[in-house]
Amino acid sequence: MVIRELPKLERRVRFPPPAPVLSMDKFPPIENFQRRRGELATEMARPEFYGDRRRAAEVAREHRRLTHLLEVHDRCEKLQKTVREAEEILADDSEDFSFREVAREELENARVSLEEAKFQLLTAMVPEDADDSRNIILEIRAGTGGDEAALFAGDLYRMYLRLCELRRWSTELLSAHASECGGFKEVIFSVSGENIYKILKYESGVHRVQRVPVTETCGRIHTSAATVAVLPEAEEVDIQIAPEELEITVCKASGPGGQGVNTTDSAVQILHRPSGTIVICADERSQQKNRTKAMKVLRARLLEKKQREEREKYASNRRSQVGSGDRSERIRTYNFPQSRLTDHRIGFTLYNLPEIMEGNLDAVLDALREADLQERIAELFGAA
Repeated sequence: MVIRELPKLERRVRFPPPAPVLSMDKFPPIENFQRRRGELATEMARPEFYGDRRRAAEVAREHRRLTHLLEVHDRCEKLQKTVREAEEILADDSEDFSFREVAREELENARVSLEEAKFQLLTAMVPEDADDSRNIILEIRAGTGGDEAALFAGDLYRMYLRLCELRRWSTELLSAHASECGGFKEVIFSVSGENIYKILKYESGVHRVQRVPVTETCGRIHTSAATVAVLPEAEEVDIQIAPEELEITVCKASGPGGQGVNTTDSAVQILHRPSGTIVICADERSQQKNRTKAMKVLRARLLEKKQREEREKYASNRRSQVGSGDRSERIRTYNFPQSRLTDHRIGFTLYNLPEIMEGNLDAVLDALREADLQERIAELFGAA
């Protein structure tokens, strides 16, 4: 097992063992990557290439990734040549002793560098998730635990907002159903920035909290839960929705008043008949704004449903649960009396919960990405 030392206040974390990187002849053929980069270069040279900015950005990003991959491959080949030459010198008894000692040191250094370069090459060969560069819709819902679950949902909402502030990501509240106790029964918001889905996609699942609720008079620790769903934001080209598939209802918004919120028919409910998906948005005074937000959430949910069905077809081939995105799976426990956070998927434990609740999630997010990457490398290597 690989053991990585984490910063202070954190326990050691055990990751799955890295894929063996012994022989490059078991790697996927480099010609496939060379051919793909050539295809992208041809596409980038066309005059109309920049007409579709989103496509242009995706192609340019993939071209950069493949260029880096091929550079690492060239470095591996040079290091392999250095290793062979040093081994030949050491095998030749006629060579001068001092020259052999230099070759021995060079061989040792080259072997270490070669193994590092091979691992970098395997990492670069792992296909990226097509949705990694997308913005996201993040949904938080109170689960078991009554008022305490709603309060915890509110705490998670604040935690993710703080994370977005620290990373300079933009957020927009799309829908919120407040609880009388001060938390949320449900809150939905969008996050915009660079590679948002790549960073936050592992957050989907059941988040459990263990603490003494503010309503508890005897000091007993209660266990409650909230569910988090991270959905890649869909565009109209991703999900085609015919007008006849929608049933749209408008009504007066409920909740704390003000002069507009519950005096006009601004709340919007959209039913997507084929899937039975219902989205309600009532946070804006404008019916049109609520409708726009509701459609954004609807497209994201339909895209996630489509992708989930695709994943389930190949579920038997995926050993890891780190990147499954299964919102019914208990993924994490926040234990306030012990100031402990535990991510159950990789056995990751931290003892700095107050900092985490302030949005300092980098350690756990990095650990999840590394664990998933190592397992994907192991799968790729085994299939090669």
